[in-house]
Amino acid sequence: MGALVKSYSSPLLIKNIGLQDYLTVWQAMQDFTQTRDENTADELWIVEHPAVYTQGRNGKAEHILKPNNIPIVKVDRGGQVTYHAPGQIIIYTLIDLKRRKLGVRRLVTLLEDAIISLLKDYHIEAQNDPKAPGVYVANNKIAALGLRVSRGCTTHGLSLNVDMDLSPFNDINPCGYQGLQITQCKDLGITEKLPHLSSQLATKLNNLIIKESV
Repeated sequence: MGALVKSYSSPLLIKNIGLQDYLTVWQAMQDFTQTRDENTADELWIVEHPAVYTQGRNGKAEHILKPNNIPIVKVDRGGQVTYHAPGQIIIYTLIDLKRRKLGVRRLVTLLEDAIISLLKDYHIEAQNDPKAPGVYVANNKIAALGLRVSRGCTTHGLSLNVDMDLSPFNDINPCGYQGLQITQCKDLGITEKLPHLSSQLATKLNNLIIKESV
């Protein structure tokens, strides 16, 4: 008897893989996507990275304003340059869009909605911007998004600033926007620790994707 094909409304597997080198995880995402089949469950990977700038496949060099000692990695996601470091929640979305009958634009909205819902739980009013993917609080960016679709499946995902050194954002135009101000949960009065926020956010995203897939 063949393997049972999972329903497209099946829950995603949530994996917390901790602090990991960016290049190692990027390669793991690519390997996962290239080897998955119709029976492979979708997954959410919760991770933190040592300090690194990542520049999208169409990224423009002029958005890196001042070179410093933080490495710059050119990657295969959409978007411009952003910054990752410890104290930031990253959730990578390894999802078969075709199986879930889910479009890229809709997935972006679900990522934003999950973050907005999490912040609302802590009495923080946040918004998305259809012209500039991400989540904003009083026009300050708190979360960035970037996706890659290959073989109908996504890699990359979202990053939410929780309790980190924001100063390296000053050396770039974040996501390609000159003068864009960056904020984080700690500066908005959220004292909950990153592991708990990570779990909450992944659960919210999982539930939204399942509901959308039904």
